[in-house]
Amino acid sequence: MNAVGDEVEVVVAHQERATVRIGDVFLKIDADQGRTDVEVEAMAIAPIPTPQVLWRKPPVLALAALPGVALGRLGQASSASPAAWSAAGAAARELHDAPLPPWTSTSLAERASRPDAQCAWLLANDVLPADLVRRNRQLAERALRPSKPVFMHGDLQVCHIFVDGDEVTGVLDWSEAGRGDAMFDLAILTLGHREHLDDVVVGYGADDVDVDVIRAHWSLRCLTAVRWLVEHGFDPTSPGCEVDVLKAQM
Repeated sequence: MNAVGDEVEVVVAHQERATVRIGDVFLKIDADQGRTDVEVEAMAIAPIPTPQVLWRKPPVLALAALPGVALGRLGQASSASPAAWSAAGAAARELHDAPLPPWTSTSLAERASRPDAQCAWLLANDVLPADLVRRNRQLAERALRPSKPVFMHGDLQVCHIFVDGDEVTGVLDWSEAGRGDAMFDLAILTLGHREHLDDVVVGYGADDVDVDVIRAHWSLRCLTAVRWLVEHGFDPTSPGCEVDVLKAQM
């Protein structure tokens, strides 16, 4: 890494962790070394491209930057081609077809316990209209059905997938990886970008996609994320972000 003349770009920063970029190196700072352990192991066994680990000195993990650009950003229109979105779907499929990782992840019972408490907070604090919360809570129920576990990325946001033209060059941020629901990954990938859902399904394989469950995960994700975002200094009401997704579900 050549630090001379390189600017420090803050990629994300909040009370739990931060990621900065200096030149061609990402520095991830996380006090929870359990998350970093998961990230390093997941990248080592994932069958799709991941960043090269340059070094690790807790609480810092240094990763080489991926070539290309992010597939998109939540709240912004994606400039990536339909073929690039299909390639992202194909990468997700390759991951889901891989052997399960040796560690467990959040159980269905734990996930099922979250939305009611989060919805109660949203209503008690007048954060969102009651009809919006209740309707999306109804839609979210379908996402809580039992599913066959797969090797799940766990946070497959569009900004974590890098593409060069129509090819995926790598996937970032594996700290939430584990055994989980394949439709959850596809939902996070298409959150706020429903216009590209068909492209992702083409790449993934339509026969193994339940679009209704993906849409249910959109509601579940947004309902359970709004409080965290507010409390950590982010704005879920920004155009195209979580609150707009909830409204579109109506």
